[in-house]
Amino acid sequence: MKRPRRTGRALLVAAFLTSLLAIAAWQFLPGTDGLVTAPVARGDIESSVTALGTLQPRRYVDVGAQASGQILKLHVEPGDEVREGQLLVEIDPSTQQARVDAGRYSIEVLKAQLAEQRAQHLLARQQYQRQQRLAAASATREEDVQTAYAQVQATQARIDMYQAQIHQARATLRSDEAELGYTRIYAPMSGTVVAVDAREGQTLNAQQQTPLILRIAKLSPMTVWAQVSEADIGRVKPGMPAYFTTLAGEQRRWSGTVRQILPVPPKPLDPNNQESTSSGSASGSSGSGRVVLYTVLVDVDNSDHQLMAEMTAQVFFVAATAQGTLTAPVAALHEDGNGGRHVWVVGRNGKPESRKVETGISDRLHVQVLSGLKEGERLLMAAPDNGEG
Repeated sequence: MKRPRRTGRALLVAAFLTSLLAIAAWQFLPGTDGLVTAPVARGDIESSVTALGTLQPRRYVDVGAQASGQILKLHVEPGDEVREGQLLVEIDPSTQQARVDAGRYSIEVLKAQLAEQRAQHLLARQQYQRQQRLAAASATREEDVQTAYAQVQATQARIDMYQAQIHQARATLRSDEAELGYTRIYAPMSGTVVAVDAREGQTLNAQQQTPLILRIAKLSPMTVWAQVSEADIGRVKPGMPAYFTTLAGEQRRWSGTVRQILPVPPKPLDPNNQESTSSGSASGSSGSGRVVLYTVLVDVDNSDHQLMAEMTAQVFFVAATAQGTLTAPVAALHEDGNGGRHVWVVGRNGKPESRKVETGISDRLHVQVLSGLKEGERLLMAAPDNGEG
């Protein structure tokens, strides 16, 4: 029972002495004076621009009412899948149907009046022809001939008038029939009902403005409306690959490409009402200066419908990548004053030595090493005080 206790104590003492020796060796390492070092290692580097964005369906349509009246029936609810041409809403057609009926009756009245006028025109022509025969035999006055001719012209003018009124009434009827058709609203495209802004029994007034009833959207593809700062927008190009994550994505990455960069930034917030005067995120303000943000559109497939509208996305625009390359911490680099870079390397004798390096892309924490260093070499994270090397 005593031997295991002695053995445990011996192991603890040995571990303690080893730690002291390691600390002493580090403290007395010639030329480094306990400075922090980092190794040159191989890894993957991605140069990217980051931004925040909001997800929206790329294709959507707001369905409104072109006819006034009370909503009799809503055939869909939010989340329903609809097909193009499917009946969505029925509005009370009583008023529109009455106008159509009145228009049809007025046309019938005009047709009857036209028929009567044509009969009057036929009689006027016959009387004029009789007066012409009598005038040839010098059996009538010239005044009676002229009167008969004027009656022919007058009846013909009334015929033309009634025909024009019929054309006008038919045009009005077509308009009334179209408005009657607007009381039954059909889906203009296939998609998902993402919002319903009206309810059964609600009265709509389409005379002042078009009342919005619901929105239909295609949930694939989706578009990320990303806001990129003025300092980074020059690095983002159409066609550039991009990926993003969402708060609900459980570390999943969605990939897409830059479709478009809007040339004008969103308008700033109105200081009076604090409402954005344009769609999308507004440019932020900081003190007296305004942070200019440009909108970048990225399309992404959403066939599994995991992405939803208004989700917040952390977007990464990939400018360049390097796989399995030598990397060094950015903090270990120093400018030489001539546009070049150098690092402090722990030499074989333990003393720091300066070495010029050529670098490539950077991810802001690490930089690609093209020449000047070897894998496994250790770099000082700060220049030594004695400046040796």
